[in-house]
Amino acid sequence: MMQLLIDDQTIALDEEGYLYNLEQWTPEVARLLAQEESLELTDAHWEIIHLLREFYQQFQLSPAMRPLVKAVAAKLGKDKGRSIYLMQLFPGSPAKVIARLAGLPKPDNCL
Repeated sequence: MMQLLIDDQTIALDEEGYLYNLEQWTPEVARLLAQEESLELTDAHWEIIHLLREFYQQFQLSPAMRPLVKAVAAKLGKDKGRSIYLMQLFPGSPAKVIARLAGLPKPDNCL
């Protein structure tokens, strides 16, 4: 089991770096996880992270790429609701990276 230490609080992570306890998420947790991904979080990143947290609160699931793109397009417009935009912000597997940074479970159908 991996863990983060923030302000004397231990945050438990699973073997892939996702939070065990979703209640422990804070923006500081997101920043530390982003550092592991070599990401500097900008307003554009936070906009997507907060959107995904809202999505999770509403539907109780972390969306895979296609529903994620649709949700972003619906909330933020077609320019941002494109996989290329999300891949520029969150290289690799955007759905997985965003869910991890947002303190949410790994999307079900992501490898």
